Amino acid sequence: MSYASGEVLITEEELQNRVRELGEQISHDYEGERIIAICVLKGAVVFMSDLIRTLTVDTMIDFMAVSSYGASTKSTGVVRILKDLDSNIEGENVLIVEDIIDSGLTLKYLKDYLKARKPKSVRICTLLDKPERRSTDIVPDYIGFSVENRFIVGYGLDYNQLYRNLPYISCLEEVKA
Repeated sequence: MSYASGEVLITEEELQNRVRELGEQISHDYEGERIIAICVLKGAVVFMSDLIRTLTVDTMIDFMAVSSYGASTKSTGVVRILKDLDSNIEGENVLIVEDIIDSGLTLKYLKDYLKARKPKSVRICTLLDKPERRSTDIVPDYIGFSVENRFIVGYGLDYNQLYRNLPYISCLEEVKA
């Protein structure tokens, strides 16, 4: 079975406009404060790179890598931390920057994991949200776009490490042989 990038769901221009709006909202909410933006690798790296350049508050960055998908299009439900933070987040405002929230299991685990380190606050900014797939009570503080239940690629999101470089969001489609 092979796949290809399909219909464009969110254009490059729509992405850039929404990222700028999110940056303005986050900057307003944290005015006069410092944040640590934590990028959830690898999918959120493109989004976070664009987002932090729009922020007007003091911003530090760090990275975490977690896995619940492997090479599949469905989450296994088992969360593994592949790379932990380099920063001490105790007493800091933490902004988790995620590419997409599906079931919410990975993000719920990650938020609880980070809260145990006693930050001042933990908020979530996600580029894409699939609320109909949610199986936990996780609610993002900042949402770029709500999307329907399709497998999404582009702008950092991948299938088997491919399609991250697309400057837009599209759905993954099976190619008929």
